[in-house]
Amino acid sequence: MHGCRPGGGVVRGRGAEVVSLDVSPELLAQAEAGEVDEAAFVECIRTSLPYAWEMVAELVVRLDVDGGEFADNQVPPPDEQARGQLLRAMASDAIRGALERHHGVKLAFQNCHRVGVFPAGTEDSARYRAFTSVRGQLLNQSPLLRDC
Repeated sequence: MHGCRPGGGVVRGRGAEVVSLDVSPELLAQAEAGEVDEAAFVECIRTSLPYAWEMVAELVVRLDVDGGEFADNQVPPPDEQARGQLLRAMASDAIRGALERHHGVKLAFQNCHRVGVFPAGTEDSARYRAFTSVRGQLLNQSPLLRDC
C-alpha cells in the first residue's frame, strides 16, 4: 500500500490550502476512515520530504556506527526547498513522532537546521537536556542563521 503519489501530486483534504505531505487518495481515505497504517505514513514522509528523511537516516547511521551520546547536523540545508522540508518534518508532532518510532530514536531540533538524534529513552540524559535547553539554543546562534 502506497502512502504518497510518486513525483508529487498533492491531494488537498478538508479545505486545506497548503500541505506538508504529498498524500495519496488511499492514505487520505484511511485517515478519513479512522486508523492509518504507520508504514504507509512513514513512506509518505520518505517520499514527500526526501531531504529531511535522508538527514535523519544519515544521523541515525552515524549514531549507530560512531556510538556516543548523540549525532547532529550543523550544516545548513543547500536551498530553501530543503530547509522547508526539514522545518516541516521537525515542526509536525505527527511527522517527527513517526520518524522517531521508525528509527527508534529521539529527535531534537535547534534553529532552522540543527537536528540532533539521540538514542530512544535518553530524554533525561544530561546531553539531551543540554541540547534542548534555552542555554543550548542561545549558544547555537550565529549571524549566518539570522534569517533562516
